[in-house]
Amino acid sequence: MSSTYNRLKEFQIKNNAFTKGPLALLIQLTRKIQTKTFPLNPVDFLTENKGQVAGLGGSNLKKILKEHGITRTLASEGGRTSRGNMGLMMKYIKFLNEWHSVENIDLFEVEKFWANEVRNYFNNQPFTLTADPARTIGASLNELFEQAKRRQTENPGTQYLGIMIQHLVAAKLSIILPADVFEIHGVSVADSSTERSGDFVINRMILHCTTAPGEPLIHKCKENILAGCSPVIITIFDRVRTALDLATDAGLNGRIEVWDIQQFLSTNVNEHSLFNDIERNAKLSDIIEKYNAIIEEKESDPSLKIKFIAK
Repeated sequence: MSSTYNRLKEFQIKNNAFTKGPLALLIQLTRKIQTKTFPLNPVDFLTENKGQVAGLGGSNLKKILKEHGITRTLASEGGRTSRGNMGLMMKYIKFLNEWHSVENIDLFEVEKFWANEVRNYFNNQPFTLTADPARTIGASLNELFEQAKRRQTENPGTQYLGIMIQHLVAAKLSIILPADVFEIHGVSVADSSTERSGDFVINRMILHCTTAPGEPLIHKCKENILAGCSPVIITIFDRVRTALDLATDAGLNGRIEVWDIQQFLSTNVNEHSLFNDIERNAKLSDIIEKYNAIIEEKESDPSLKIKFIAK
């Protein structure tokens, strides 16, 4: 690690600057300091009435984070009303002055450090599923999946949406089937990267979970059919047509079931609540609770969990 990283990490740990309020302050303050000269004077960073740190605001924070590829809202007021801001600002100015007295500071690198800490903050938060009786379950699930897509965009390399879909399917199956009927695998042993015939094998039905159906998956489905099994592709709504077209092109029209994950879950929730909207949230909560238990057991990243909020 660089000396810049080590210094900043030490400051962060010493001042417990891991939550959204301190992070919102520090990244905005770092941007403001780039227009100042050393040694810094803490008075220059106060409002006229000396009651708050100057220059903090939601729009300013959003602009800075967007430059670092972060589009989520950290703090709507930019950390302006967070407790302890004044004291943290004073400590940060003192820390930077002392640092500058021994070597030049690359403030652009400092800002990148705080932007990455904001990214880490978001990555460590669970996803949120809000169940609103005024909206369809599908609409709530779409919002959940959009969260996964955003995190995936900000952190290339981890297929958050694919992992989520696979384990949501596993959660639903776990509720309706005995535990010994099928196996649940972690993302490290995904269907596409192994010799397994599918993500879930139930009797002679084989389920494949994917966000991007392609020719390799259709080939695997063809192998399922040749083995006397019935393949099912479970994907997001926007990719259902793609899967159906690929199946047709491969001469497998009418041989592969294609379900969208939204309807797959929504149908289950409504059926098991006996189409009682009062009971609907309880059944959806059961799926999320089971999903979180699967994440706990099968995955190493707790941020994949989902926080269920019932309105």
